[in-house]
Amino acid sequence: MTGLTRDEEALLAPIERAPIEARTLDWAGVNSGTANLEGLATMAEKLADAFAELPGEVTLVEPGEVAKVDARGDAQAQPHGRHLVLSVRPEAERRVILTGHMDTVYAKDHPFQTCDWLDGDTLHGPGTADMKGGLSLLLDGLLAYERSAPTLGYDVLINSDEETGSLSSNALIAKLAKDKLFALTYEPALPDGSMARARPGSGNYAAVIRGRSAHAGRNPEDGRNALVAASDLALRLAAGRREGLSVNPARIEGGAPNNTVPDLAILHFNVRPRTPELAEAAQAMVEAAIAQVAHLHEVEIHLHGGVSRPPKPISGKTEALYGVVSQAAADLGQAMHWKDTGGVCDGNNIAACGVPVLDTMGVLGGAIHSPDEFLLASSLAPRAGLTALVLHRIDRKGLPA
Repeated sequence: MTGLTRDEEALLAPIERAPIEARTLDWAGVNSGTANLEGLATMAEKLADAFAELPGEVTLVEPGEVAKVDARGDAQAQPHGRHLVLSVRPEAERRVILTGHMDTVYAKDHPFQTCDWLDGDTLHGPGTADMKGGLSLLLDGLLAYERSAPTLGYDVLINSDEETGSLSSNALIAKLAKDKLFALTYEPALPDGSMARARPGSGNYAAVIRGRSAHAGRNPEDGRNALVAASDLALRLAAGRREGLSVNPARIEGGAPNNTVPDLAILHFNVRPRTPELAEAAQAMVEAAIAQVAHLHEVEIHLHGGVSRPPKPISGKTEALYGVVSQAAADLGQAMHWKDTGGVCDGNNIAACGVPVLDTMGVLGGAIHSPDEFLLASSLAPRAGLTALVLHRIDRKGLPA
C-alpha cells in the first residue's frame, strides 16, 4: 500500500478477513430468495443484530404494496419481506447513503443451497458475491470508519426485493437518497476489479389481451384470437429494437383447448433503454404497438408495469466520486477499472434522484445468478478497507468540484 497517511494506516489496521468471511458463510447459509418470506425474515434479524454494532437506530420497514398479473390476467397483491434501515448521525449536515440487498435469485427449492471452497481463495455458494459478502464487508468498513472521529451521517438501506426490481422498496430508496452527498452500493465487482459505470434502464411489462371465444370449427370467425394478437404484439415489440434500446418479448401465457378460439393471453416483456430519451421513446413505441394490435385484432389490451429502473448516465459528480474511489483503491494497491454494463441495480434508482453513486463496491466475484456463483475471499478485507478509506477521505476533504 502506498500513499496512505499514518492515520489512514491506523484506521485500516484492525480490518481482518476472518470475521468478514465467517459472517459471509453464516449469511450465505440462509436461503433468502425474494419469495422466501421466512428466509428473508431470518436474514433481516441476522442483519439487524450485526448492524446494531454501529451507532444509530436499526429499523425493519414494511414493504410497499406491489401487484403482479396472475395467469387469469388479474392484478394480485404480492407479499414481500421487510427492509432494513440503519440511520447514523441523522442530524449531520453532510449525509450519505449506502445500500445493499438481502435477497437472492435462488428460491427455497433451488438445488444450489450450500457453500464449498473451490480453492483457498474461491468460495462457491449462493449469494456469496451477490451480495452477502458485500454486506459483510460493508459492515466492517463502517466499523473501521467509526474509529476515525467521523462527522458524516449516513443511512444504510438493505432491501429484500432488489432481485425482482425493488418494486416494494423504490419509494423508500427515493426517500432515503434525497439530499444525500453521494451513494455507495455493494453489488459485486468482477474478479479483475472492474466496476460498473453507466447502466441502461429496465422495465418489465405484462400486456393482458382479452379477445372473444368461439368454436374453432363451427364459427371461428365470431372469435377474436387473443393468442394471435399476443404473438403479433410480440413481433411488433421485437421490431422496435434499435441502438441503445433492447426489447425482449419473454413469455406468453394463456390460450385455450384446440377446438376453442382463445380469449385470453398475457405477453410478458422487458425493455432496456440506454438513456432517458430512449426510455420515453420505448414507452411511445409500446403504446403505439398496443393500439395497432388492439385495432387490427379487435381485442382489448391492458398494460401493466413500466420502467422501474431508470437509465443511469454518468454525471460530473459521479466522475468526481469515482476519482476519489479509484485513488483510494490505487493507494491500497487494488486493481480497479470502470466500464459501462448492461445490468441494472438500485444504483439506477439512486442516480435518478440526482445523487452520484458508485454501485459495485462489493466483493470481487463472478458467475452471479447461476449455480457457479463465487467470491474471492482475499478481496473481503481490502474492499472493507476501501469503504473505510473513501468515507474517511471524503469526510476530511469533501468531494472534488
